[in-house]
Amino acid sequence: MQAETSIKMTGGNFFNKLFQYIFYFHVLLITILVIVLTIRGALSAVHTQDFHSKEWYMPVLASTACAGIIGFTWQAFTRTNPSRTIRVAFWLSPLLTCAIGILLIYIGTPVSSAASAIAFFSALIQSLYACWVNPRLENATRIVTVSIVHHPPKVMVILLSIIIGTLCSAFLVTGIGGATATRTKLDSLFIFIIIASLTWTMQIIRNAMQVSVSHVKYMQFAHKIDIAFKAAFKSTIKHSMGSICIGSILVPIVGVITGIARTISLISGDVDEFMFSCADCCSGIASRLVAYGNRWGFVHTGVYHKGIVQASIETWELFKTRGIEKTINSDLTSSFCFLTGVATGSVCALIGGIWAFVIHRSYATGVTMYTFLTGYLVSRVAMAWVQASVSAYYVAYSEHQNQHPDAGRPSNMMLELQRSQV
Repeated sequence: MQAETSIKMTGGNFFNKLFQYIFYFHVLLITILVIVLTIRGALSAVHTQDFHSKEWYMPVLASTACAGIIGFTWQAFTRTNPSRTIRVAFWLSPLLTCAIGILLIYIGTPVSSAASAIAFFSALIQSLYACWVNPRLENATRIVTVSIVHHPPKVMVILLSIIIGTLCSAFLVTGIGGATATRTKLDSLFIFIIIASLTWTMQIIRNAMQVSVSHVKYMQFAHKIDIAFKAAFKSTIKHSMGSICIGSILVPIVGVITGIARTISLISGDVDEFMFSCADCCSGIASRLVAYGNRWGFVHTGVYHKGIVQASIETWELFKTRGIEKTINSDLTSSFCFLTGVATGSVCALIGGIWAFVIHRSYATGVTMYTFLTGYLVSRVAMAWVQASVSAYYVAYSEHQNQHPDAGRPSNMMLELQRSQV
């Protein structure tokens, strides 16, 4: 048994190290690619005059900077007034998404028209979702409030993570601008690679923040011990970067599959029509996959330096053992953080898209899409500490159930949430 455990740990460590080195090597390669594309694009703009760099870069970089400001504002409002901030996010996000759809229609290109249809459909789904979960917003507010009230991260810690995310986004979109300048078929591939790299890198920054903060918050909730964020962050970089790199790919994929499965189950209800025959199958697959990659596993990744798969499995089994699986699945913190990201991305897209439309209409579609992505990703980095705090709260309760009698501790609060579960 010990030998089998040792083999599993060795295999896990191998993959963790492998993905860690892949990430660092990828950063080196993408940096070189962005620099080459930027220089090539600048030279091409000088010689051909087909690409107006000022008209492309100004709205993109300004909107990316706005993403950092808006992301910091979201987390500041969450810290001071969680109840109002959560409700604003659920109702503002669909309105801003609809506004993007209107802008894209006004731009009037085939690509923007297709994107506008997606924006309107997304706005409709968000509106219906906000109506559906409205009875659960009070519980979401309570869990967020209790999770973040004790010793939240210092403002400089959050600000630094936002600055890093904003600078990273700004650097990578300069490569997209360079590829846009020459507009060859190969440049389309380069743009896709840069977008994929941006998404993965920002996920890693966000999850590194989440692992570090959840480490600090878990020790507060579970053991009433305060550890410095700096020490937790150093531990994360030293022991958990490989797991974070893997989790930054695995957890979003599992989350998308789980979301699709829940949507199918919700639509199907009790109907036995053929088109809904796969609902149970999808739910079964999703329930199995979520055990192998979930955001709550990042807590054990930070505290015990476990691999993300092992940590996810153990955490999910703990939730099932404690009987709070339904409560966990109904948690709205992830939805709240997602919608703040959508709202931020929408504001940035409106700023960049309108600016580009006024000064150079042909750039408006691309600028709108790129600024939405950077705004969304930067906002998710800014809100990572909120999601980390709630995750640590759930895990601390599960491991130390009935050990903390005071109302500010996980036990009483979680019991009330289970009783009021919708």
